Amino acid sequence: MTLTFIAAMYPDAVMLSACVVLTLAVVIFVFWIEPDPGDSAPHRSQLDQLLERRDSIYDNLRDLKFENRAGKYADQDYEQMRDALENEAAQVLLEIERVTGNQAPIPRRDPATAANPRQ
Repeated sequence: MTLTFIAAMYPDAVMLSACVVLTLAVVIFVFWIEPDPGDSAPHRSQLDQLLERRDSIYDNLRDLKFENRAGKYADQDYEQMRDALENEAAQVLLEIERVTGNQAPIPRRDPATAANPRQ
């Protein structure tokens, strides 16, 4: 009996065997192949996260000031949002000092070079 004859006589058996082969291939691929340690993303340090958060807060403060000058917010709303962002910035700066052991201050990234890294 040839494979063509079996396929004609038992189409469900051919479909079932194809599913079994595909399932085996997937299981082998998922569980047999070991991941390369270089594939995992590098973890950022706590200091890197704090510096990124600090820069984000400074950017938000700058944007808030611009939007207030454009008349988007009432003075009371602006002051509340500004105070909240300044308090959050102070907390982040204290945490940076704690992590660095109160060493020399770490400069903020230059927005001009961050926006255009080719310079």
